[in-house]
Amino acid sequence: MKTIDELLADGVSGKRVFVRADLNVPLADGTITDDGRIRAVVPTIKALADAGAEVVVASHLGRPKGAPDPAFSLLPVAERLAELLGTPVAFAEDTVGPAAHAAVDGLEPGQVAVVENLRFNAGETSKDDTERGEFADQLAALADVYVGDGFGAVHRKHASVYDLPARLPHYAGYLIAREVGVLKKLTDDVKRPYVVVLGGAKVSDKLAVIDQLLGKADRLLIGGGMAYTFLKAQGHEVGISLLQEDQIPAVKEYMERAEKNGVELVLPVDVLVSPEFPDLKTKAPSEHTVVDADKIPADQEGLDIGPKTRELYASKLGDAETVFWNGPMGVFEHPDYAEGTKAVAQALIDSDGFSVVGGGDSAAAVRTLGFDENAFGHISTGGGASLEYLEGKTLPGLAALED
Repeated sequence: MKTIDELLADGVSGKRVFVRADLNVPLADGTITDDGRIRAVVPTIKALADAGAEVVVASHLGRPKGAPDPAFSLLPVAERLAELLGTPVAFAEDTVGPAAHAAVDGLEPGQVAVVENLRFNAGETSKDDTERGEFADQLAALADVYVGDGFGAVHRKHASVYDLPARLPHYAGYLIAREVGVLKKLTDDVKRPYVVVLGGAKVSDKLAVIDQLLGKADRLLIGGGMAYTFLKAQGHEVGISLLQEDQIPAVKEYMERAEKNGVELVLPVDVLVSPEFPDLKTKAPSEHTVVDADKIPADQEGLDIGPKTRELYASKLGDAETVFWNGPMGVFEHPDYAEGTKAVAQALIDSDGFSVVGGGDSAAAVRTLGFDENAFGHISTGGGASLEYLEGKTLPGLAALED
């Protein structure tokens, strides 16, 4: 896989460079609430612009249905990118149409343009190779060179991720190169003890990665909504907590395999429960109590790990040499149920080991809860991509960047 350093060494002055970024940031009423993914691609864009390239930045945002939708416009992203770069950024109101060509044609060496949301075009996500290829041809007409730097999208077989690199000389940007380098530390020659913390809502989202980790990790710490399926598999009452009953057989099998393989699988010993889900908009105080994990009342819902579990998980992380964390421990968006996620984040900071925060809600939680991102070994920009890499899958966007 060629990297941007090789491209820069060959010279890019006056060349149009198409940067496929992942600028899929959360928005609230048109305002960006977490700009982490924008900041992550700035080094690549700045290096190209400083070297005299005419930089064309493209990304998806949200899930528009193959047609323009103002709610998913990249305009706020382009404005924030301009602030971070400290230079004007042109914005095209379409992706491959007249506005895009006008914006690109108007670029001078060292200037940057952002084209509108790639998913406003049905060809971007089409499962039909021909339709996807036709859209990739239109994108290729905008540039001379392709730089892939949208790690959060490399697990998608989309036109701008998979088909476009085949049509242009292609290189990996700084972000992708770093992401892949970090993930190799979790799969090749891992320093031990290797501890994995998995949370989030659905156990079904994590089954494949658990399957792989049972042969690689030394400990698995389970939290979040998925923990209640594990507790149910042990025969415990989980009340009205999030539960995937259809996954109980698989969970039981994994628990048996963990014991057989000598992998320590650690579940919550106490949880915070409430009779109703909290209001995440007003964040009004929520009625809750702490109960042992095997004594959840039938009319209560588990919403976070309890204080004993926080201490337990911190102790299990204390001697770790390598840690991968994906998924919050509770409903961290509400202050009453954020302590479990805070405790895991702090334990990673306190550990002397190499810690990787696996994107998605975990990365959002780190920033939302006010932690210093530099205190962690690495914060991934791609939750789904990180998990699929650890599952051992071939990621289309990475395969496309290989020579």
